[in-house]
Amino acid sequence: MVVEDDDEIRELVSEFLKTNGYDVMMASNGAEMDEVLATQSPDLIVLDIMLPGGEDGLSICRRLRQDSTVPIIILTARGDDIDRIVGIEMGADDYLPKPFNPRELLARIKAVLRRTTQPGPRQTAHRAQCGHLTIDYDRREVFDSAGRALNLSSGEYGLLTIFLSRPQRVLDRDILMDLVSGRSFNASFDRSIDVQVSRLRKKIEIDPANPLLIKTVRSVGYILAEKVVSL
Repeated sequence: MVVEDDDEIRELVSEFLKTNGYDVMMASNGAEMDEVLATQSPDLIVLDIMLPGGEDGLSICRRLRQDSTVPIIILTARGDDIDRIVGIEMGADDYLPKPFNPRELLARIKAVLRRTTQPGPRQTAHRAQCGHLTIDYDRREVFDSAGRALNLSSGEYGLLTIFLSRPQRVLDRDILMDLVSGRSFNASFDRSIDVQVSRLRKKIEIDPANPLLIKTVRSVGYILAEKVVSL
């Protein structure tokens, strides 16, 4: 689904995606999007931040994340760092600043769908244990020690599986950014990977302020400190 108020951009993006094999639904604002979502379930939403009416893209993203894990790629008009970081905090899986090349959007869509619909690298076990977490790969669910299912977004689950497939190995930010969204990391302008890790920690760590699973490696990146044991 493409949610974009600019008629020309919406039509051009939709036609480009259709020629590349995608079925595309369109909406120009949040109200139209809700009408479509009432009867259809898209595999991914391309969501513009600057939308008319009382609800912008960030508000829509936050609202969707309350009860949906559908992957979301946000479009930012200025490409400002604050828009990108807030978008990630609201639950977006990726972002793309305007103006953009449709081919890059297509690449981002493929990357997000690939990591949210396929098992992680070298993943063969159906279930695994990591610290106090139990991971059910078939159902794409994560449970705590009490057996409660954790409400992870598709992006958070995808990031977790990256760590699970590389336990006890230091992953620098450049590698993580490339694995998460298929682009190089620029520490001077983009700290969104730190935001994503922080968001994931809030849901999987017993004490997010003192993480035991995903630990920070100062000036480098992160490491999944626990072993992953197949069940």
